[in-house]
Amino acid sequence: MKLTDVNIRKAKPREKPYKLSDGGGLYVQVEPGGGKLWRFDFRFDGKRKTLALGKYPDVSLQEARKRHQEARTQLASSIDPSAVKKAQKTAGAERSASSFEVIAREWFQMWKTDKAKSHYSKVIGRLEKDVFPYIGGRPVAEISAREVLSVCRRIEDRGVFETARRVKENISQVMRYAIATGRADRDPCPDLRGALKPATVKHMPTLTEPAKVAELLQTIDAYQGKGVTVRAALRLAPLVFVRPGELRGAKWADIDLDAAEWRFVTSKTKTEHLVPLSRQSVEILRDLQPLTGGGEYVFPNVRPGRPISDATLNRALQTMGYDTAADICPHGFRAMARTLLAEQLRFPAEVIEHQLAHRVPDTLGTAYNRTKFIDERRRMMQAWSDYLDDLKIANFSKVVPINRAV
Repeated sequence: MKLTDVNIRKAKPREKPYKLSDGGGLYVQVEPGGGKLWRFDFRFDGKRKTLALGKYPDVSLQEARKRHQEARTQLASSIDPSAVKKAQKTAGAERSASSFEVIAREWFQMWKTDKAKSHYSKVIGRLEKDVFPYIGGRPVAEISAREVLSVCRRIEDRGVFETARRVKENISQVMRYAIATGRADRDPCPDLRGALKPATVKHMPTLTEPAKVAELLQTIDAYQGKGVTVRAALRLAPLVFVRPGELRGAKWADIDLDAAEWRFVTSKTKTEHLVPLSRQSVEILRDLQPLTGGGEYVFPNVRPGRPISDATLNRALQTMGYDTAADICPHGFRAMARTLLAEQLRFPAEVIEHQLAHRVPDTLGTAYNRTKFIDERRRMMQAWSDYLDDLKIANFSKVVPINRAV
């Protein structure tokens, strides 16, 4: 008599396993613990064998019969169903071990070792959000350009074209790693040249008109919110024009006030960098030192062991009435300095770029000589602080460019 779902659901466990037959060797084995397992008993090459077909109700009666019929068809062709299942399981494990996600995570652990956390966390975040759900389970050697394009199109549909470009770049990095380690033969990403929508370059908002810069500096000097630490960070930010994360994470151990120097490893390139401190910068830090000098960070968070957060300076600027998406943001102090140091103070581009910790080719064609122009940079940083002081009291109807270049 054929089984029904009602028969199976009502079957109660006994002290020993027992069978509910559906015919043709297919049955449900009811376990003492209550589990109900689909089994198919058959003979192959004169040997009795049992094939597991799944657990009820995860595998329904209809699905169990379908799997049973497939196994019987294999037997009719002199194929052992249990051998087929074992081969499929082995192949599946091999494909899983060489899946894009497995290879990508392996690449990521190797690649991230010399990268800043702020950078590598974005990369793995993009992969986990936009890539793994769609091609993560695919064998890395079988991924096609069309599949990569489909992943990127989903991102473009959200209007974030730069993210789509970066995801394609990350996929290409993983594919090249797979090729190098013998898991793939080619990278399909170069086939997508010209297929993605161009990203709109979005520059950090900044102020470069002297009158508006003067107004900003005056507003910062008058700012009374968020405590002494945040006010000091806001006053120091335009003077040193380092990356916001480097300013927030400044440590007293890296600062020599007597030598007027701040040395640290840059967050972006992991290279040693020197910031000569102007008289005004040293004054701000000396005023702050009695308050925070007993700890690790120059600008500590209210939570012990942490610097102020990413959003702290943004919120302070917003409180002062500035739109950090359109007017000025903490990173914008770098563009402000880059522009005015060249246009108003006439300092050479290579001196400014070195102070910004950018890559600057030298006369031998190599990059990254962080010790160049130290004397010039010291004079430039003092001239820059003096210029900002002058702006705050300037009569802009009479302002003309000042040549303070070395």
